[in-house]
Amino acid sequence: MCADSGPAGLTLDLDGSRGPGRVWKVKGNDMSVQDEEREAEAPSRSGSSRAGGRRRSSFRRRRRSRIVRVILAVVLVVMLALCWSVGSALSAPGNDSVAAKLAEWARDHHLGAVVGWLETEQYDLHPPQEGGTAVVPNVGAIPGAATPSAPASKGAAAALAPIVPPTVASPAGANLPEEGAWQVIGSVKGTPGMYATFVRPDTTHTSYLAGIVSMDPRLMTFQMHPGELDPGPGAWGSPTYIPAADRANLLATFNGGFKIKDSRGGYFLNGQTSGTLTAGAASVVFYKDGHIAVGSWGQSVSMTSDVVGVRQNLKLVIDGGAISPNIDRNVEADWGASIGGDLYVWRSGLGVTKDGRIVFVYGPALSVHSLSDLMLRAGVVTGLQMEINPAWMSFMYYQRTADPTAPTPVKLLSSQERPADRYLEPTSRDFIAVTAK
Repeated sequence: MCADSGPAGLTLDLDGSRGPGRVWKVKGNDMSVQDEEREAEAPSRSGSSRAGGRRRSSFRRRRRSRIVRVILAVVLVVMLALCWSVGSALSAPGNDSVAAKLAEWARDHHLGAVVGWLETEQYDLHPPQEGGTAVVPNVGAIPGAATPSAPASKGAAAALAPIVPPTVASPAGANLPEEGAWQVIGSVKGTPGMYATFVRPDTTHTSYLAGIVSMDPRLMTFQMHPGELDPGPGAWGSPTYIPAADRANLLATFNGGFKIKDSRGGYFLNGQTSGTLTAGAASVVFYKDGHIAVGSWGQSVSMTSDVVGVRQNLKLVIDGGAISPNIDRNVEADWGASIGGDLYVWRSGLGVTKDGRIVFVYGPALSVHSLSDLMLRAGVVTGLQMEINPAWMSFMYYQRTADPTAPTPVKLLSSQERPADRYLEPTSRDFIAVTAK
């Protein structure tokens, strides 16, 4: 046995060798027994532990990297799909505005609540003005009205006496100059057959004017045209616009109804159907001879061998010469979702009078009740609401030019959002055309 001393204290070798073994270590007043073999092995185990830790850390980094790459790949796929979907919506046929296309895309992708909120904010920032004075256009102020269109007719009787509608009494009180007075905007072989007038909608929104058109079915025919997106592709037998070859006798075009899936009815044309023709739904029925009827499906109108088209939209707002008793109940649920659920927006309606005239009404700041009241004042005995909200409202009449295939389209209300040539190129929504006989 030997003993070594050093600055750290005394170390005793208990087995007589300096190789690994058991030793006594004395430091100051403390004595301990340690196994040098274990001490010798300790650095080796520590190094192995560090190597294992580095391997585990490297594995975790690789795993995190793979997870991040998978997440990024999923995000990229979603973004590409989103861009493709939105891009397809924006490049869809028709001259709908970018805002209208994006709103429709959002509604079709379960984002209707977001669109509704944005529209409500917009409406709250720019609600319809209350009060004020409207300026009613006179004959000279309507482009071309002093020289109404007279397309080459295929055989309309020039001897027919025109049906001049009675003046429309304004809901806003005493009529302003020219308010409610009819002005000729279309003729057939010299016989006036299409008249227009302008009327304030109510006693509150007195700075606005609704446009009202009266059309004589003895002189003209009515045709359905499908939209590229609604009702969509199909063997409809009718184009989604007015081709140049069909414009020589064109008198007017105006918007259809709600999107088929929201109309609570169906769309039927030349043997093809989108949606379901529904009993009790308000219906515009188109016949082979070009005339139309308005009624409740399965009651006053129904399918016959003479029917070529049916456009349904909600329920009748006027029936038997009276406004529906439900007109002010559950307005949004029964009569359609307007911008943010607000009542006074752009609306349109179509109806038939007791003497057989077809009347179209549209304009801003209208509730479904004030729209129906205007229709009633214009003589409608059976009528329905058509499309609502500014992105979809249109009424255009057409003035002759030297080129019979290129009439000039004119917006009845200059404030309507959609362009005058909306239906001279493929359009997204269905519409109705009026041509001379």
